[in-house]
Amino acid sequence: MKSFSLGKFFRISLFLIGILFLVIIFSLISYYSIDTVQKKNNLMDIEEYSPISSLVVESNPLKKSKFPFIDVHSHHWNMPVKDLSDLASEMDSLNMAYLINLSGSGFAVFSGNKSLMDLNLKKSIENVNSNFPKRFGVFVNIDLSRIDHPEFKSTTLKTLENAKKYGAIGLKIYKNLGLNVYDDDENRIRVNDERLNFIWQKCAEYNFPVLIHSGEPKPFFDPINKNNERWLHARQKPNSFRPSEKYPSFNEVMTEQYEMFKNNPKTTFINAHFGWYANDLKKLSMQLDELPNVYVEFGAVINELGRQPFTARKFFIEYQDRILFGKDIYNKEEYYIYFQVLETSDEYIQYFRKRHGLWRLYGLNLPDSVLKKVYYKNALKIFPSIDSNFFK
Repeated sequence: MKSFSLGKFFRISLFLIGILFLVIIFSLISYYSIDTVQKKNNLMDIEEYSPISSLVVESNPLKKSKFPFIDVHSHHWNMPVKDLSDLASEMDSLNMAYLINLSGSGFAVFSGNKSLMDLNLKKSIENVNSNFPKRFGVFVNIDLSRIDHPEFKSTTLKTLENAKKYGAIGLKIYKNLGLNVYDDDENRIRVNDERLNFIWQKCAEYNFPVLIHSGEPKPFFDPINKNNERWLHARQKPNSFRPSEKYPSFNEVMTEQYEMFKNNPKTTFINAHFGWYANDLKKLSMQLDELPNVYVEFGAVINELGRQPFTARKFFIEYQDRILFGKDIYNKEEYYIYFQVLETSDEYIQYFRKRHGLWRLYGLNLPDSVLKKVYYKNALKIFPSIDSNFFK
């Protein structure tokens, strides 16, 4: 009986191995056939298509800005233990005089552990002060998910008080506010929630600029189909998108942010990413005209500005006193495109990330007087602790 069972087991095993072999062979044949047909008919995926332009025009790639600049939007999560010497050396090569780390409280802000947040902030600033005290600024962060906790106000005020004592120079609000932070009743916490007003008021008292990232680019809220110009982004980073069944609309979030700005006129706000209106500068112009306490920075939206060089250049000149330099994710080589778009009149510049838009960029050729304001003068107005000697 035992030998019979083993024999049956081996026959079944051989049968299954044979089936698996046939499946593999069939898959290889299918793949080869499809690949052959695609090549024969010049079919390819949009991610594969990378044409080399035959356009012959002047090109002036830049690896260093014309004037020293302040980057008000950067993230360095490991700053408490980071060796800042290499970063400072890269900054020198770019002509970056000063960098602001918005993630001063580190990943601890997402844990809800106030002690870890305070420790991360304190150690970040100590690292800066011990090594490059004139080159870096640090922002504090706040956990907003405990908004209904009885001690939320007192602990938040203590966080801000400690931040000022340690030497932080501002507050960064992450994009989860208005999108997916909920109170104890499972209601979405709106950007303009009155329960947060004490935070903005305290920042005004401390002269803490508040850099806030609300929402996402508008196409991230739109249906993902052939008409969505960020379709490739949706394919590569699907979690970036905000379907209507789970999230508020783009207009709803932006309206909440606008009302929060308007209701707190004594607080200086830096609207990150041009408030996601880099593709609608007329709308952004209207808001800046109505909100004298708001600045904008263009981290991660240089691709939007560079595809509309005439409109963007006009905007930069008209609002030259309200625009700050921001990059967002730190990558030395990616700054080069920012310099080229801001400083040159180059045409058909290839951006470094295809999913951010299947288009080319054009230089704005900004006047030196405007460049100086965007690169450093405007930032010096709202961050008086930065050493102005770097820019003489």
